[in-house]
Amino acid sequence: MKIFFTSISIVISSLISVHAQNKDHTLKGKWLIEANTNFGSSSSVNTTSIQYTSFSNNKGSVLNLGAEAGYFVMDDLALKIGLGYGFVDTGKESKSIETFSYKIGAKYYIKGIIPVQIDYSAVSIEQSEDPSYFGVQGGYAFFIGSTTSIEPGLRYNFSLNDNLYSDAFQFNIGFVIHL
Repeated sequence: MKIFFTSISIVISSLISVHAQNKDHTLKGKWLIEANTNFGSSSSVNTTSIQYTSFSNNKGSVLNLGAEAGYFVMDDLALKIGLGYGFVDTGKESKSIETFSYKIGAKYYIKGIIPVQIDYSAVSIEQSEDPSYFGVQGGYAFFIGSTTSIEPGLRYNFSLNDNLYSDAFQFNIGFVIHL
């Protein structure tokens, strides 16, 4: 039991010291550039994602590449925009479907290390009604250098087109450069 409490104390002390070393990354006037992986959803609405899925009993894939940028309008609060370009390969012989995704939102760092975000995201798809979502996400920022953090998190996208698209739950790993 003593080892357990000692371990917990070391972890808490480490987190506090990491926070103390990196708290200036989220100050007013700073910038962030972010790319996220996406696991769990077959939607191409994300600005960055690589997914394999099944379309009408054919194996297919969704590839979307892009990035997000944000500006801290006050300490710990960044307004963000994101853009992505990609394609959906349905596994059929017909050509791939091109997509263009975009996102606008706000990201707040609680205590400088717990990012929470809300946003509106959508994708423009050839010959289809465009899906759009209201997203919420939360995670933790591990600062691995003077300007870089890795931010694993959970995200839920509420579909704004319920008649065509469903809600989506995701696990993301974000790679963020703080400038």
